[in-house]
Amino acid sequence: MRRALALAGLAMLAAPGAALADPALAGTWLTPAGGVVEIAACGEALCGSLIDAEALRDDPDLRDGNNRDPALRSRPLRGVDVLSGFTGGPETWRGGALYDPESGSEAGRGRLTLADADTLEVRGCIAPMLCRTQTWTRQR
Repeated sequence: MRRALALAGLAMLAAPGAALADPALAGTWLTPAGGVVEIAACGEALCGSLIDAEALRDDPDLRDGNNRDPALRSRPLRGVDVLSGFTGGPETWRGGALYDPESGSEAGRGRLTLADADTLEVRGCIAPMLCRTQTWTRQR
């Protein structure tokens, strides 16, 4: 009986984490530039890592050479977090940071909006009126 109660308690503690890995958003997404980003739960939020891009097909060892931080320029570009710290859902996640590997800079705070099961609007703002939105497509 005690074991059943302990397992039930652990299941209740695990439930919030399960909700974070919302299957509606988790998965791989194709960016307009041809990059592939994998979105998954990371801690208490959602993150997205660059897992493929046209440049990586030409040079699998490509580094994050455009990064504004010289200490990060030698890290491999494959696996770099381009989305981090997004919370919310089930249709909109906010408050996360965006990283643009092409410019090597943070693209400000963002918002992820699931327009439909296969369409994700990724919006980044560096100031209230300076925003850019991209439409990503679910990769099947």
